[in-house]
Amino acid sequence: MEINLEIIARISEIKENENQQFISFIKNQDSKEIDRLVFELNKSISVEIDCTQCANCCKSLMINVTDEEANHLSNQIKQSRKIFDEKYLEKGNNGTMIMNTIPCHFLNDNKCLVYEHRFEGCKEFPGLHLPDFKKRLFTIFMHYQRCPIIFNVVEKLKLVTNFKKKNP
Repeated sequence: MEINLEIIARISEIKENENQQFISFIKNQDSKEIDRLVFELNKSISVEIDCTQCANCCKSLMINVTDEEANHLSNQIKQSRKIFDEKYLEKGNNGTMIMNTIPCHFLNDNKCLVYEHRFEGCKEFPGLHLPDFKKRLFTIFMHYQRCPIIFNVVEKLKLVTNFKKKNP
């Protein structure tokens, strides 16, 4: 199992063509079977990886925030919503909100200071427990070199599906 982000980044570059082939391969597989395999792999791999040793998602992702989440967290940290918004959020013209810094304001020593009250996007990442893996291939491979869990699940998925890389 690989957890070193520098090594994962190098492997990701080397496997760019292979991963494109794998995406095409996966698209032709049974969705329910792929979801079953991904759930199984995620369950076994995620327990082996300590996210607090990495925290790369918190260091590198743009976090979307809903109004309800902002209300909840501002209450939890005992801050007015106005001050919370000014300090932590950037608002788009269409009403969307994102955290205004990367890495996240609430990351300290690779740990989330508001873990019990973190945003839904944070709770769901890396999303390998969600159905419809095949419909999320773009996102999965966008995060392939960012997250050791995704990287290792994808690499094991290649093995258990008997994927064979074709030389260019």
